[in-house]
Amino acid sequence: MLRYLPFLLVLALWIYAFIDCLNTPESQVRGLPKVVWVLIILLFGEVLIGPIAWLVAGKQRQRVAGGGGSTPAEWHRNHSTPWVAPDDNPEFLRSLREENKKDEALLKDWEADLRRREEELRRKESGAAEGGTGTGGASSSDGNDPTSGKSDRKGPEDTPPAPPTAH
Repeated sequence: MLRYLPFLLVLALWIYAFIDCLNTPESQVRGLPKVVWVLIILLFGEVLIGPIAWLVAGKQRQRVAGGGGSTPAEWHRNHSTPWVAPDDNPEFLRSLREENKKDEALLKDWEADLRRREEELRRKESGAAEGGTGTGGASSSDGNDPTSGKSDRKGPEDTPPAPPTAH
């Protein structure tokens, strides 16, 4: 496979130079008429003299419009903006703040929904406990369960926050 590589490179350069010569306007052709350059490329293409001659001497090369360099790399060197790290970029930091606000609002909504659901569940449990004690067993009115030693009283950490207001 590698033995065909030189042939393919010569063929690729030959084809490139031929197409480039055909697509070049007559005003940009240097030295000889365009037809003569096409014949040189075709006749001397196998030995690379024709395509290399066209690329070096046959076509007038122009600078990039607006100056500043003839290659993209030169243009970028002359027209580059200073690089700013993300943590120093005010636009990036502003976008992070906006995303954080959206995330915090979503989290608050989820927390409010969770509190509401917990409160509903507590109401259902307390309603079932008050209405479901008709089995004849003794029920303590002070909220203490004498058999388990646990208290049903809610401390400040168990008290749910006030229900959220509607948006």
